[in-house]
Amino acid sequence: MKKFRQLLKQKGPLVIPGVYDAIGAKIVEKTGFEAMFQTGYGTSATLFGMPDYGFIGATETVENARRICRAVSPPVIVDADTGYGNALSVWKLVKELEAAGASGMFLEDQRWPKRCGHMQGKEVVPHEEYTEKLQAAVDARSSKDFVIVARTDARATEGLDAAIERGKQNKKNGADVIFIEAPKSIDEMKIIGKSINAPLVANMIEGGRTPISSAANLYKMGFKIVLYPLSILYANTFATLKIMKELKKTGTTKKFEKDLVNFDQFNDLVELSKFRKLEKKYGFSKRE
Repeated sequence: MKKFRQLLKQKGPLVIPGVYDAIGAKIVEKTGFEAMFQTGYGTSATLFGMPDYGFIGATETVENARRICRAVSPPVIVDADTGYGNALSVWKLVKELEAAGASGMFLEDQRWPKRCGHMQGKEVVPHEEYTEKLQAAVDARSSKDFVIVARTDARATEGLDAAIERGKQNKKNGADVIFIEAPKSIDEMKIIGKSINAPLVANMIEGGRTPISSAANLYKMGFKIVLYPLSILYANTFATLKIMKELKKTGTTKKFEKDLVNFDQFNDLVELSKFRKLEKKYGFSKRE
């Protein structure tokens, strides 16, 4: 499997889905995506049933990354929020994410407690403070194959021009990929694409502040990474609500039987046959 930095050098857009657990990561791998993104929004929602509002910390992020990276082969890029502290906290976090098997991280400039980039009430730290964290991240990585995505939320607080300037400075300060969060229109996205000479992230959140556009169109605008961080979370929530309402109403899920993977299909996804072979190899069957 190619390293994430190699994927950034390939022609064309790189579409990356968001995952929040190992089974979702295995589905993303099985459907052929070349990389995936561990979403902080999804991690907070599924671990705690709480919004992306600064409730998760370094421990939850790293432990989740370890589980996901262990389950799949494609590169996993981790949403590390603000780094959960100062520059030293970021330095430690990078070491832990590398050890967990992550191929990179998103690091943002919000003031803690942070919140989802498409929510109201965000604040950003002074750029000098963020620069210290970014430098710590660059210094801490043991390999340049670990990709650092510098995200700024300054569009909402300081305007588009200020956000673009932060993006340019982040590139000069060692970031590999630049992410201007939550532009409000296609025109703004075109301006970002023309203004920053670096691999750029387009964040496609269904119902979010940024208009949804195709990967091909975004690539033409100058965006290399097309991120869909919440599609799996929203799809799973929709399907779960639908079938649970039916079960509550009728006492059976028979109506949706054709919409579900079956017992054997799911066991194939989690590689049951591989573990059956291991049982035979290590003699479990002889003791039965």
